[in-house]
Amino acid sequence: MEQFKGQPRLPKFAVPKRYDIRLKPDLTACKFGGSVAIDLDIVSDTRFIVLNAAELSVSTGSVTFTHKDSSKVFKPLKVETFEEDGILVLEFGETLPSGPGVLAIGFEGILNDKMKGFYRSSYEHNGEKKNMAVTQFEPVDARRCFPCWDEPACKATFKITLDDVPSELVALSNMPVVEEKLDGHLKTVSYQETPIMSTYLVAVVVGLFDYVEDHTSDGIKVRVYCQVGKANQGKFALKVAVKTLELYKEYFAVPYPLPKLDMVAIPDFSAGAMENYGLVTYRETALLFDEQHSAAANKQRVATVVAHELAHQWFGNLVTMEWWTHLWLNEGFATWVSYLAADSLFPEWKIWTQFLDESTEGLRLDGLEESHPIEVEINHACEVDEIFDAISYRKGASVIRMLQSYLGAEPFQRSLASYIKKHAYSNAKTEDLWAALEEGSGEPVNKLMHSWTKQQGYPVVSVKVKDQKLEFDQTQFLSSGSEGTGQWIVPITLCCGSYDVRKSFLLQTKSETLDIKEFLGCSVAEIGSGSTCNKNNAQCSWIKLNVDRAGFYRVKYDEKLAAQLRNAIEKKYLSATDRYGILDDSAALSMARQQSFVSLLTLLGAYREELDYTVLSNLITISYKLTRIADDAVPALLDLINQFFIGLLQYSAEKLGWQPKPDESHLDAMLRGEILTALASFGHDLTIDEAIRRFNAFLDDRNTPLLPPDIRRAAYVAVMKRVSVSNRSGYESLLRVYRETDLSQEKTRILGSLASCPDPDIILEVLNFLLTSEVRSQDAVFGLAVSSKGRETAWTWLKNNWEHISKTWGSGFLITRFVSATVSPFASLEKVKEVEEFFKVHPNPAITRTLKQSIERVQINAKWVESIQGEKDLADAVTELAYRKY
Repeated sequence: MEQFKGQPRLPKFAVPKRYDIRLKPDLTACKFGGSVAIDLDIVSDTRFIVLNAAELSVSTGSVTFTHKDSSKVFKPLKVETFEEDGILVLEFGETLPSGPGVLAIGFEGILNDKMKGFYRSSYEHNGEKKNMAVTQFEPVDARRCFPCWDEPACKATFKITLDDVPSELVALSNMPVVEEKLDGHLKTVSYQETPIMSTYLVAVVVGLFDYVEDHTSDGIKVRVYCQVGKANQGKFALKVAVKTLELYKEYFAVPYPLPKLDMVAIPDFSAGAMENYGLVTYRETALLFDEQHSAAANKQRVATVVAHELAHQWFGNLVTMEWWTHLWLNEGFATWVSYLAADSLFPEWKIWTQFLDESTEGLRLDGLEESHPIEVEINHACEVDEIFDAISYRKGASVIRMLQSYLGAEPFQRSLASYIKKHAYSNAKTEDLWAALEEGSGEPVNKLMHSWTKQQGYPVVSVKVKDQKLEFDQTQFLSSGSEGTGQWIVPITLCCGSYDVRKSFLLQTKSETLDIKEFLGCSVAEIGSGSTCNKNNAQCSWIKLNVDRAGFYRVKYDEKLAAQLRNAIEKKYLSATDRYGILDDSAALSMARQQSFVSLLTLLGAYREELDYTVLSNLITISYKLTRIADDAVPALLDLINQFFIGLLQYSAEKLGWQPKPDESHLDAMLRGEILTALASFGHDLTIDEAIRRFNAFLDDRNTPLLPPDIRRAAYVAVMKRVSVSNRSGYESLLRVYRETDLSQEKTRILGSLASCPDPDIILEVLNFLLTSEVRSQDAVFGLAVSSKGRETAWTWLKNNWEHISKTWGSGFLITRFVSATVSPFASLEKVKEVEEFFKVHPNPAITRTLKQSIERVQINAKWVESIQGEKDLADAVTELAYRKY
């Protein structure tokens, strides 16, 4: 039996075809029993059957294999579970005959509280705490509910029956109910057999629910289930789902394959949502929208998450990745397509501009030496959780956007439809997608994309003007300032002085030189002087690469070109996407010490009249990072730097004001909240005073128009900025609001604000509160966003509570969030040693990659601090910027 331990994949002795599963969940004792009969083909001589099982009790006497042709029944000599590998090994006394047979297994398990496998989630009904039973199988946890071949390529059909379900409860699975038998207060519920699918998509939910219902134009029944009394909060998601299913049917040229779609809000849920075939499960914050108390940002999140999960019904469920190495095929595509859907449904959201936040998150992670390629080798089940990250989702989505931009929307869509038709009900690898796109576009897609998915990282393209020529040079960008060895085929797009003068080419070598006159129709002198370069263009005074930030790479301009772009930003010549790209690249180059801190602050000054939501939101994110690093590097200048940022946001703050305007845009509603939160964070007394005044009115009347949902977080942050051990009233008031609301979005808003307090003693109280039963375990990470003043407190708290944290969040991506949030903000090499020593003594395989990335971030911060301290004229420049009158 030992030969099967430590293997990345199951042996191929047997191939499952169909599962007949019976489950009996006990919501009072929090356990379940069950049986499974698996139709399988024995395809090679073997005395062993090896499949997946974990945390299940399997008795030897319950296991039989019946050969279909001879009806001979085989009983195993030995049944053993290897928990570390999540496998169940059955050893028989003789070689099993090849051909079809049925493997029957009885088992028992615990409805755990770890939000994976078959687990329990709690809720209140009429003041009484109750349990529901929920499944979460992706990536490798179907094995915690029933023994199975728990790999994406081992597709089969599933016939599911639930026994002894309390008659008042709703019992859902992937398919519609085919029969319900009542027996007193209990019922047995049987479901239609599923189409062929992977184990990680099987789902069961048993609990007390209300629902709202609608149908698509072709008769698909769509329901949103939520806790009793919250049905109205499901109406927005229902509307989005119906429209999205119809949109995808057209886009993919394949109808939704199941007769129904249920979407369920689960109170305890580790991820944002899970795309189970026909039964999609969500965190409450990602599915429910309260017209009175949810913010515009909550509405957008619901729409994009619903669109993401429904995209998976085609990309992932109908066509499934062959192995977790190709996870990005699921997640990158679902992310990209969700923006396509949101843009179609809500064009006023300018969602493709907001998509830049996705690519930026991908760029930030992929700028680390401890990043990984989009296609990453997975050698053990315990490694899978860590690749559900910004590379698989955000870089994946970004390279798809880059490729679609290069190939054109129509051939891209046509090729996708062809790919889905060809691989429906089957599995695919990255190369299968490239082949379909190559065939549909006539372009060498495999050659173009190989460097983007097989190697980690991305290039920074440097551009300078020399002797009437444009010189391009690509090197791998690393946030550490080191130079990597990667090289890419880069789709370069550029504009000269106008979006009418646009050119593109493939940079296939390390460097290339182009004659400006020949390529762009104007000379260097004309570019430098701002004179006309053609009759349609009055301002040929700048060159911009990576137009609309469509390519997954950064750009570094020489000083002259950079100054011209700064001028173009001030004169409002550039699109929002290009203003965003210039700022984001500049911030990354400053961190990598390829550009001074002063030059970045000077560039920020060009955005003083910025009003675009996405650009300002990223500017605020960058500003937060800069104040943190300045606190370490030049603490004496921190007040001046905060003053500079406050001045930078005054124009937009005055334009938007505090009160929502009639018929204002969705984006203005989101922007107001972000700007006021930033002003409070930077210590702007007038903002803090007004926010506290409005918060006090909110305490007296939760429906006051003085504190609409979009600015509540700003008020909560402002309240916490004034809290201290000797002035606790604001903190106590926020906790009271937290305890009184039953809206998950309100609770997470409060949790995300509590750690804004500058008093370390209060921060410790907040952190301890996160570990109490009052905070659902998936929400604790929201309270880790501590200020610079609180990071040492947070790190000490993590160390002191590591045993509890490791036990509660021991595997899965939530524990990686704990580590990243508490380690990454530091900026000293001494702290690196301390962190490494602690985790050497307290290892956890689930955090290996995240820990390395967090330590690398600390090292990058430390080098950046040293670089800033070496800038001679920094104090004078910061003083001038802080007191500059706009």
